[in-house]
Amino acid sequence: MVRLRECSFCAIKIEPGTGMLYVKTDGSTRWYCSSKCKKSDSMKRNPRKLKWTNRYESKR
Repeated sequence: MVRLRECSFCAIKIEPGTGMLYVKTDGSTRWYCSSKCKKSDSMKRNPRKLKWTNRYESKR
């Protein structure tokens, strides 16, 4: 069965055969859909403040 994964930063669904798996030194894993998400996460950006993510929270 095909397993869809979710990007750890922006919450976009990742299809099999795409994306990047990052394994931290403590053994935890993170999936990224693009290098943009990986770089944003390493710079400790908040995905809730970026409009291009699915986790964006508008202030209505």
